[in-house]
Amino acid sequence: MGSGDDAAVWRLGQERALVFTADFITPVVDDPFQWGWIAATNSVSDIYAMGGKPMIALNLVCWPANLDSGILSQVLAGAEGAAREGGWLVVGGHTVDDPVPKFGLAVIGEANELQVLRLSGLRPGEELVITKPIGIGVASTAIKRALAPARLEQAAISSMRTSNAQAAEVALELGAAGATDITGFGLLGHLHGMAEASGVDVELDASQVPVLPEVARLASEGVIPSGSLRNLSWVMEWVDRHDDVDSVSLQLLADAQTSGGLLFGVGGGKGQKAVSMLEASGHTASVVGVARPGSGRLQIQGKIAP
Repeated sequence: MGSGDDAAVWRLGQERALVFTADFITPVVDDPFQWGWIAATNSVSDIYAMGGKPMIALNLVCWPANLDSGILSQVLAGAEGAAREGGWLVVGGHTVDDPVPKFGLAVIGEANELQVLRLSGLRPGEELVITKPIGIGVASTAIKRALAPARLEQAAISSMRTSNAQAAEVALELGAAGATDITGFGLLGHLHGMAEASGVDVELDASQVPVLPEVARLASEGVIPSGSLRNLSWVMEWVDRHDDVDSVSLQLLADAQTSGGLLFGVGGGKGQKAVSMLEASGHTASVVGVARPGSGRLQIQGKIAP
């Protein structure tokens, strides 16, 4: 398995491997073109989380029969834009009638078999680097409730549209072996999965985790998606919380993400080098923790700035 969620590796020999994944989402923004772009970017994220490059994709469409097909055309155009920018091809797809619109991709990519990034690849002493801000779940909920300030909506769309391609390149260049993308289970859920698979504990500093503007305020006012609430309830079994960690920080750390960033480990004190390389390419990155010998527990200190 690659990121550990819904991707797989098929070895071809001669250090080559095919990587496979599929994902689709309901609308997270009102603009159908932006939704299509975001959904496509989200769908290929698992390929990058394994250190691969997407090559070919198929559209996965669930569409109500009574919804204007012109809207679907805009969704598909957004996905095609993401494909052109990312250098992969959309070669067809499949559509089914569904009362709730959903869109995504089934994707085939290629990776170097010797450099496949894995959930189980994190090692004690490695620094953990995150490549995008969190808070997408709160932002999406605020957008749906017409509560999102303009700068938050713009920042959320920009983040969700940003490919993880360069983040994967940086991880591989600096010798990372363990990585995941941060999606529906939130930072804490995906971090626990990687820590458990790797046989380590993680010391996480919440004050170093980048967040989208305004989401801390919105979360403190109760603008939190139900999935994020479930995430926190589930992951707390593996969390050791310092006294300085407040409830809003915990909730944001468990916030469900759409098209979130990568989380990877690097050794040899290369964490800040990774951050500098990512920032040079326009990413909002940070060293957020360190791995220690253990069994999957998350030791959290600090709090997210309001």
